[in-house]
Formats: sequence, structure tokens, C-alpha cells
Amino acid sequence: MLGTGSFALPTFQGLLDSRHTVVGLVTQPDRTGAGHHQHRNPLKELAIARELPVFQPAKASAPESLDVLASWQADLYVVAAYGQILSNKLLSLPRLGAINVHASILPKHRGASPIQHAVWVGDTETGITIFQIVRELDAGPVLAIERTPIGPDETSGALEERLGTFAVPVLMRVVEQLDAGTATPQPQDHSQASYARRLSKSDGEIDWTRTATEIACHVRAMQPWPKAFSHWLRADHPPLRVIVPQVSVVADSTTAACGLVLPSLAGQLLVKSGQDAVSLESLQPEGKRPMSAADFLRGYPIQPGQRFGDG
Repeated sequence: MLGTGSFALPTFQGLLDSRHTVVGLVTQPDRTGAGHHQHRNPLKELAIARELPVFQPAKASAPESLDVLASWQADLYVVAAYGQILSNKLLSLPRLGAINVHASILPKHRGASPIQHAVWVGDTETGITIFQIVRELDAGPVLAIERTPIGPDETSGALEERLGTFAVPVLMRVVEQLDAGTATPQPQDHSQASYARRLSKSDGEIDWTRTATEIACHVRAMQPWPKAFSHWLRADHPPLRVIVPQVSVVADSTTAACGLVLPSLAGQLLVKSGQDAVSLESLQPEGKRPMSAADFLRGYPIQPGQRFGDG
């Protein structure tokens, strides 16, 4: 097993609980230094509890790493949320090759953040693809696809947790087929491929020129990281950065400028978007706890006509 993130944990547990023998775990090196004192690697913890070898190379494809992996004599490598590019030499070590557990319906959303991008662009369906790994990113032949709807209020974090568990029976079916020699790899249609690049903190900034529906998708996609945010552009004060954990769409036909705070009912905070308006259901001022719109307005008396935007 090669994996690191929490998405990979159910896959690792499923393999350990299967009739097959897991010979070891390859996972990313422990994070050290400022900001990483609370980092946990649940796969490593599980492997140690099961008294399995744990290998944490800085580069899995380095010659010295290949020597260690070759000594394990694995028949199959299962990869999920590992985070390193694997060389052809590494991929050629196991008798049955290497397969990846990917959280999208390939060839759509290849890359590092398929779950977030599926929510961000408003997809109503996603899934798990098991494919044979080749050197080109997420482009190998497909062994299985299983689809599932995306809930209208589902965040990226909730969807990732659900897909991690959803992947296990799909993977185990493919492992059995590979073992029996009955797997039937199907080539991807590369002309339909899209790329889900790794997110950055700046991706969380809300673009108020987008439609209210698009902004709602964006807010859900940015949970739990990097979190959607905007700036309250206050008169006579520096802009206040505000994280926006939850919004809803409100019909609005006014011609107000995008980002403008609209008149609303008590305890409600409406912001004009490119189409309709966005109700900010909860907010988190920088350095404070998340709070409802009503609680926020008691401490921060935003008035209609003020604006949210780029700080």
C-alpha cells in the first residue's frame, strides 16, 4: 500500500481485512518543523498497530528506495492519495503492476484535487475510478468506475470522507479480478480529460461577479481547506478578512453592484452577486470563532450599501 492522506485510510483498512497479505506501507515522511506539531499519519499508526513494515522515503523512485521495495516482493501496489510521481522502474517491480484509487470519474478531474474541483464546478455526480498507473498523470487504463451523486449541500470534506469508504468494495473487486486474471482494462478517452490542479490559499477568495449558485458551490468546495473568504471593505478602517463557511442562494433581481450588501431582514446578511444574491449564513472574522450571521451583525454592524470584495 502506498498512501498518506485520510482518504486512503479506508482503502488500507480494507486491504488489511481482506484475504490478501499486505507486506508493508509506503507513506510520506513525517512532517517536522513549525506548523506540523499536530500532524498525524493515520495510515502509519494503523500499520504500526498491525506490526507491518513502514517505509517513508523522501523519494520512492530513488535507487535506494527501489532496493527496499524490491525486497518486499509485492505482487501488486495499491496507491491512494500518496502524493509522489512514481517512476517506470518502480511501477515495474510488482508482478501485477500498480493501481490507483482516484476520487473522480476519469478522465474528468485528473490531478491532485478532484473532489474539490467536482464540487467547485457544480458537478452533480462523482465517483471512484480504479486504474492502472502509467507515467502520464492519471491517464492509465481503467479497471472499474463506480458513480455516486454529490449532495446539494455536501462539502468537499464530507464528500472525501464518504468517497474513502465508497472506494473499498470497488477496489476489492478489482484486486480479486487481477488475482484471477479476469481484469479487463479499458483505455481512457484522453480528449475528454480535465485537470484538477492542487489548490492554494488564494483559491478561497470569493468572486462576487459569479452567480450566487456558483459562489455556493465554491464555498462548499473550499471546506475544509483553504476555506472561502472575502473582505469587508469598511470605511475609515482597514478591510476585515472574513471566512465564509456557509451560504445560501437568494433570488434577487436588483441591479446593485456585485459585492454590495443589500437590505435584508433582521439577522440576515445579503450580498449581491453576478446573478441573484448570496445569504451569508455563517461567518468567521479573522482570529475569531465561526458565528451565525445574526451574531456577526451584533458585533460588526454592517450596513446596506457597504461592500465585500478584494482586500
